[in-house]
Amino acid sequence: MSHDTPILAVRGATMRFGGFTALSNVTADFPVGELTAIIGPNGAGKSTLFNILSGAFPPTEGEVLFNGTNVAGKRQHHFARMGISKSFQITNVFPELSVQENVRVAVQAMTRRFDLWTPRSRYREMIDRAVELLRVVGLENHRGRLASELAHGEQRSLEIAMAMACEPKVLLLDEPTAGMSPEETVGVIDVILTLAKSCTIILVEHKMKLVMDISDQILVLHHGEFLAKGAPHEIRANDEVKRVYLGEGRK
Repeated sequence: MSHDTPILAVRGATMRFGGFTALSNVTADFPVGELTAIIGPNGAGKSTLFNILSGAFPPTEGEVLFNGTNVAGKRQHHFARMGISKSFQITNVFPELSVQENVRVAVQAMTRRFDLWTPRSRYREMIDRAVELLRVVGLENHRGRLASELAHGEQRSLEIAMAMACEPKVLLLDEPTAGMSPEETVGVIDVILTLAKSCTIILVEHKMKLVMDISDQILVLHHGEFLAKGAPHEIRANDEVKRVYLGEGRK
């Protein structure tokens, strides 16, 4: 892969649901090692683009390029095995399992099928990997607790640890701070910034101050179409973005 080749990209991505066009001819690059936020008003096509990038469904038209190769149409588990992982807007953990077991199960899912003949050493490796991921997201000291006992922000951090089990090259986060208190938001953002040092991150987020503070680049959608892309200062200064989304005179 050329150093200039984006790790993930869409070319002319269009998504139709019956007679409704949710996304229309969107082309965008997501460079290696950058944190990109996808923003736009409700109905802009953010979730549709997120689902196309994660392999949840293929675009009606266009390409999804991973390391320069078109992967549109591959099954979602193939995306995960290639190194594209995602965390959903709605927390998706196993509430009656311990924090450690949630991550251990995620690690196991990315390896060969676990059975009674699996060596004890292999099981130990999975546990060690789970503990390592919990350390990264700040939950190592909570590993024995039930996931249901965690605060909302801690559950989101746990879900991110589970998403990291496949050692992704690209991590997709859908509204990672939704429903959080300011304190919880700070904690999860710290986790995201830590992860951004080791993988490419693409997130959908509504909190504009947060987006402007942490993003390397921002992609703006409007009515399912590409509107603008650039660094935070470029998006702030873009008259068309201010008109349709940020609002004139908004700080």
